[in-house]
Amino acid sequence: MVATSAGLSVLTCAPAKAEELVIWMRTNQPAEDKALKAIIAEFEAANRGHTVKIETRSVDEHKSALRIAATSKAGPDAYYMWAGPGLGGEYVKAGLSAPLDDYYKKYGWKDRLRPLADAYTDLYPPGKHGVPYQLNGEALYYNKALFKKAGIETPPTTYVELIAAADKLKAAGIPAITFGGSVNWHVMRLMDALVETRCGAATHDALKAMTAKWSDTPCATEAFTELRKWTANYFLKPFMSFDQPASRGLFLTDRAAMMYEGDWLVGQLRSAKKDVNNYGVFPFPTGTNRLYGFGVNFYVNPYSTKKDLMAKFLDVFISDKSQQENLGAFGPMGVNKNVVHKDPDSLDSAWIDIFGKYTATFINGDQGFPLDVTTEYWRVINSVASDTMEPAGAAAALQQFIDKRAK
Repeated sequence: MVATSAGLSVLTCAPAKAEELVIWMRTNQPAEDKALKAIIAEFEAANRGHTVKIETRSVDEHKSALRIAATSKAGPDAYYMWAGPGLGGEYVKAGLSAPLDDYYKKYGWKDRLRPLADAYTDLYPPGKHGVPYQLNGEALYYNKALFKKAGIETPPTTYVELIAAADKLKAAGIPAITFGGSVNWHVMRLMDALVETRCGAATHDALKAMTAKWSDTPCATEAFTELRKWTANYFLKPFMSFDQPASRGLFLTDRAAMMYEGDWLVGQLRSAKKDVNNYGVFPFPTGTNRLYGFGVNFYVNPYSTKKDLMAKFLDVFISDKSQQENLGAFGPMGVNKNVVHKDPDSLDSAWIDIFGKYTATFINGDQGFPLDVTTEYWRVINSVASDTMEPAGAAAALQQFIDKRAK
């Protein structure tokens, strides 16, 4: 007998029928691969004869394969997907996700999960969909030396203070922030934060849910106007000519004072042999007390005949033991609230404080909108950012597309 992560006991003798679980994922980072292999080995040791196979593809190929699976009622036993209404929700609505309420009750998963992670399983009522794989926050990293050079003593805590800091950096000849404009989603992060700042949480959610009209909501135009202010005055240029990795490289070589990036940047700083103590991080000061970020879930295919076995694997994945032993492999925080961070450095400590402070999030636009609206949102943002569309007409342009698709 072997004790599983949920405290149950299972026989280690070979099962009557050995089964292989197949999970589809996007291409993993080396640390993820190592952690997944360890977790799979633990599961296979406790369920002798059963195996787990991970199949990886590029992000776009992964999405395409899942869309085909949704129409063919085939595909893997479970799959990795970002948890927002516009990404994970696409496959839930297409019928490619099994509600997992019974398994949540059986294994007591909710009691282990961080509230912010668990919230991403409740986006598609009435059932719970997905088991959290990863929880990420996005915030403003800053170069302490460049802030000091510009006379900025403490990180901004309000949007007014953030603009004042950006003005000080500009006066000192330092670009305030770097973005990679050649990828649609990078500048979108700033736009999302500006909508949250200008419109507030409830109106922002209504705009992303398309229950409020962008053209009839003045704060939406205010947000586009603020975007133009940032691109005109504070961006490291020419931002439209390089992508996000190039933008990150410019931040790491002290070319700009800030970067709007996820918690995963901490690991990238270490990989680049940078002293993390030279950097700080603070949430974008929207004033709504919601953290910008997103979740990633494992979703279970309703057409799988091995859902019970998959639930056993997912139970091992989010167990205290697996999450503690592989802390950092699936994001700095992990999805299990019982893990203990040992000897955190300054940036790790900052993120622990950030995640401890917030009880609600707002998600990336490309996870909130349907795919076609996301593409138009990007087009409008890029047009405003590149000075080919005036901010005053941006909200109306986006709403025109939304109205047309509804007919």
